[in-house]
Amino acid sequence: MLLFEKDPEVSMVIAEKPPLHDQLEFFIEQAEKARAIRTAVVHPVDGNSLIGAVEAAEHDLIVPVLIGPEKKIRTVADEQSLDISNYEIINTEHSHAAAELACEVIKRGEAEALMKGHLGTSELLRAVVHKTKGIRTERRLSHVFVFDVPNYHKPLVITDAAINIVPDLFCKKDITQNAIDFCKALGVETPKVAILSAVEKVKPYIQSTLDAAALCKMADREQITGGLLDGPLAFDNAISQQAAIDKHIVSEVSGDADILLAPDLEAANMIAKQLIYLANAKSAGIALGAKVPIILTSRAEKTLGRLASCALASHMVHHK
Repeated sequence: MLLFEKDPEVSMVIAEKPPLHDQLEFFIEQAEKARAIRTAVVHPVDGNSLIGAVEAAEHDLIVPVLIGPEKKIRTVADEQSLDISNYEIINTEHSHAAAELACEVIKRGEAEALMKGHLGTSELLRAVVHKTKGIRTERRLSHVFVFDVPNYHKPLVITDAAINIVPDLFCKKDITQNAIDFCKALGVETPKVAILSAVEKVKPYIQSTLDAAALCKMADREQITGGLLDGPLAFDNAISQQAAIDKHIVSEVSGDADILLAPDLEAANMIAKQLIYLANAKSAGIALGAKVPIILTSRAEKTLGRLASCALASHMVHHK
């Protein structure tokens, strides 16, 4: 795991391990030691989104650039007793204009990350992927959740639970590469990717098993780089080495996965919500694949999740 030197250029990193079950807090502590990243906050016109931006700024995680209707932003700040006098505000008429302008600010090199405020995720991402005005890259956008699961021995990434509904093989290729690059930014030297399905063997009538086999071969041919892939794996033998042994599966990934690649959004989302509500997991997440990391926090997100999501974006920025 990375520990950034507090320096304007952040030129040095030191390897450390996060304490068990305080993993998100550890990422926040690391990011606080680095230079705060300049972040375009899109349409922060409600209490949660503006509080989240101010909290992250007070923790030295971001330098917010507040983009949206200035009068509404200042009204919310007064209602919530927030001091935003030190933060730049760029006035726009509405949320759509705020999203477009935020992308323009990033294209000009005036911001290093994008943060969702009080607007729909789809509205924000439409501006991000616009062919001429957006900040898309050759990669597909994808989302990663980072979980601190009490009975798992390290941070666990699940993808994609928020953007790509039914990804095809080449979409899964980008989702996998995004997740690998992300884990490397967190200090994982060779991220281990478990490609999930309902079974462990390739079955011609289960598409996710065919995709898993193809992704593994793509990694062999360096179409996917930097990680160690195995699949298809069922959830039990991806997470438990003993389950893999019981099923006679020989795998370097089983029981030690860093990344769980789900077959589709529905499966990923259900796994994520189950970990939160049944296993007391703590979570944070960001979107990847654009020119900058995108902080997509839910309106119901608690303080830890908001700060951790900003910290993850900081790791991505400084790793570049």
